[in-house]
Amino acid sequence: MTNIAMWSGPRNISTAMMYSFGNRADCVAWDEPFYAFSLIHHGNDHPMRDDIIAANSSDWSDLVARCTSPAAKPVFYQKHMTHHMLGGYDRSWILKLVNAFLIRDPVRVLASYTKKWSDVSLRDIGFVEQAEIFDMVAQKRGSPPPVIDGDDVLNDPRGVLEKLCAACGIPFDDAMLSWPQGPKPFDGVWAPHWYNAVWTSTGFAKPPAATVDLPAHLQKIADAALPYYEKMRPHRIV
Repeated sequence: MTNIAMWSGPRNISTAMMYSFGNRADCVAWDEPFYAFSLIHHGNDHPMRDDIIAANSSDWSDLVARCTSPAAKPVFYQKHMTHHMLGGYDRSWILKLVNAFLIRDPVRVLASYTKKWSDVSLRDIGFVEQAEIFDMVAQKRGSPPPVIDGDDVLNDPRGVLEKLCAACGIPFDDAMLSWPQGPKPFDGVWAPHWYNAVWTSTGFAKPPAATVDLPAHLQKIADAALPYYEKMRPHRIV
């Protein structure tokens, strides 16, 4: 049994990565286990908030136990949003998992995020928490954990995924390179709001070529997030 936690902020290719792993016959995928917990204890006013809370566990101990326990198949892929790891809660359970980190240029994150939800802060995009978790895992391992950049995956899905699987201790599977269109049985209840684009996909698209110009208030957030991104980027798998 390999429990893989993929730590990402929102509006990366995190859902496509979940679909990639979820298309393996030997894998169980879990979509954002701590979303309801975060909504309740941080008080975020997100789309479909009441539906998310009603449909998902918000008990920290229960969620931790499920994340660290065996699943029904050999690979247990967990798509985690780093900003769901609220301060004041013990994160040491994370060290029981195989941890990997999915990063993206904060300018592109913010440009995508604000197409879906206009209210955004540095905390909402998870860069600070991602760097904290990265440091904790690296200290325990004595070396940096696997890091992948979304654009690198889009440029060379097979190459990056082969190396990621090797780093996580599992064999690569060709099934990871494509998936059927439409909703997936492991999608979170929030999928209708956030996943409409990835529902039309059957695999990894090419990265966007156009540069992005953010308005000043969003550029300020991107500038604050950039050091955390740059901290992890040198360790990425390419």
